[in-house]
Amino acid sequence: MRPGALLAVFTLLSAAVGMRIHNALHFPPEWGFDASFNWQYIEALRRDWYLPRPDTGWSTSDPPLYFALAALCMRLIPAPALVPWINTALGLGVAVLAAGLVRRLAPADPARAWLAAGLVLFLPAHVQMSAMVNEEMLAAFFIAAAIGLAAHPARSREAPGPALRRAVATGVAAGLALLSKLSGLLVTPACAAAYAYDALRSRSRTALARAALCCAVAAVVGGWFYARNRIEYGYFQPHGLAVHQLMRGMPPGERHLGDFVRIPLATFSDPQVLNPDLLRSVWGTTFASLWFDAHRFFLPTHSEAVRRLGTATLLLALLPTAAFLAGLGSGLRRVLRGDGASDVPLLALVALTLAGFALYAWQNPWFAVLKGTSLLGLCVPYATYASESLCRWSRRGRGAAAALGLLLGLLALCVLAGGTFQGVFVRSEYPGIPWQAVTQP
Repeated sequence: MRPGALLAVFTLLSAAVGMRIHNALHFPPEWGFDASFNWQYIEALRRDWYLPRPDTGWSTSDPPLYFALAALCMRLIPAPALVPWINTALGLGVAVLAAGLVRRLAPADPARAWLAAGLVLFLPAHVQMSAMVNEEMLAAFFIAAAIGLAAHPARSREAPGPALRRAVATGVAAGLALLSKLSGLLVTPACAAAYAYDALRSRSRTALARAALCCAVAAVVGGWFYARNRIEYGYFQPHGLAVHQLMRGMPPGERHLGDFVRIPLATFSDPQVLNPDLLRSVWGTTFASLWFDAHRFFLPTHSEAVRRLGTATLLLALLPTAAFLAGLGSGLRRVLRGDGASDVPLLALVALTLAGFALYAWQNPWFAVLKGTSLLGLCVPYATYASESLCRWSRRGRGAAAALGLLLGLLALCVLAGGTFQGVFVRSEYPGIPWQAVTQP
């Protein structure tokens, strides 16, 4: 990497880390998605160290690992301002895990690993969750750890001893992801698919045994919470609890198949979740909240400058999004050719996560559930495939490399402007967009 490019990369990555430190210091711990309810769960564990009933509060039906870690932190040092630093550190860990996998996949291209880290660190949904008291980042960290182990290029050619240890470690990480969030369940079959692919290629039962071992370990580590729910309360995961009835009054209140194919112009022109056109678009809302503060927890709700920043950010975000999709295509072609051992778990995780998210959006037809932060488990596949395509495109000539660098640099500046809490823009009102007065379109 040339000295000028290395300096630019170092500057941008330092800015991304600095933004997270600033946000951890200034973002109120009681703000954020479901933060007040999460604090109630944390306080219940801190006080009694006993799992409450799932219907006790808004968040108490969620798996306990994050809340237990936060409660332990509060027991050791009773300072609420320290709890968000858990997610700040975990978020940096996700970027390191993504860069580490890319470095192993492309050892001859060290610049790609730096790019992979930057793609994660400048993802606005990742920036937001690095400051909030929420379990999403913990789940993303363990998903990244599990998928990184399963996608390691040495997996399919390891000796029996190391291969066995890898399967166990993968199962532990996958189980901890499940114990962090229900969506963490999806990384287990994604990792098992990697071993099934090995078995298909080598016609070996040993690889199938490793798949079974990975699943069994994950079930033991993370499944006990859901088994406890089933034994004590009659369900693995509750749905429609009385404590969540408030959501039933949220718009739009129903979903149609058309909501999954429409991406309106408002996705770019007015990226806020209660825009009447965007309200009906599942993937438009998800894209807007993945790449911008569409739920308005960091930025002012009513601001023409914020709207313009959102438009610029989302248009520039089409570049890494297109690179990610192109990389997915390359990975799929490698699998079909028979040399995609590392691609199988990554592709499986993408397919399972998007399908699960779509099903969840169908079953819960309310704007509040459509958050790009719910897709943070895809950080490693995103960084892997987007960096692959961007590096390939940059080798088409000096002009292509300069254009890509300029566009990515502008995107990074937009993310810094929109993701630095009380920086360029100051939010004085309570977070979120008032939805009670919104009528269904």
